[in-house]
Amino acid sequence: MAEKKYTQMQQVIDVLRDNGGYATLGNLYRLVDTTSWATKTPNESIRRIVQQSKEIFKVQPGLWALEEFRNEIMQKFEIKTKEAKDDECFTHGYYQGLIIEIGNMKKFATYVPAQDQNRKFLEKPLKDVCSTTEIPNFSYDQIINRARTVDVIWFNERKMPNSFFEVEHSTDIQNSVTKFCDLQDFNSRFFIVAPQNRKEQFEKGFEQNSLQGYKRKS
Repeated sequence: MAEKKYTQMQQVIDVLRDNGGYATLGNLYRLVDTTSWATKTPNESIRRIVQQSKEIFKVQPGLWALEEFRNEIMQKFEIKTKEAKDDECFTHGYYQGLIIEIGNMKKFATYVPAQDQNRKFLEKPLKDVCSTTEIPNFSYDQIINRARTVDVIWFNERKMPNSFFEVEHSTDIQNSVTKFCDLQDFNSRFFIVAPQNRKEQFEKGFEQNSLQGYKRKS
């Protein structure tokens, strides 16, 4: 009798099961052993698997779970319907956590402000997800104090800011734009993460504050 092949899909399913039935894409990239996969783009293969497998469903952007754990996962995160968009655990802290995970994966030092470090990212406080709880001394005090308020920062190996991120679900986007104006002299990237329906506010913010040399992303 031929031995049943251990497929890539089954590997992903087993990792999800071992992780309590759910995982972010960042965790799947880290936990799934792809060393034997005949592909140069294993992360793309993992994304394809979670999107196409009937045994896996999307909980929220960046978060996937096994169908066999659906009821347990929905109760754990107090999700009533697929359309529930405003649950606290899937707003500000959740998206900060996703950004931190991506930064960690890219080998950046990741930072969140002190006032956010106890926010929950799924079941962990953000301070347990980011790689540093202290902001590097990369500039003058007044500049560093301004940077301390940014939702997520990625720092390179020289402890200089590579990317600044502001997560905006309900607060005034203008505040984030103003922060970025104050920090624009750094050779860094600036991102505002917000729902598509806030694009008009995003555009207005840049009409009122001219960021020279800033490439907008929406």
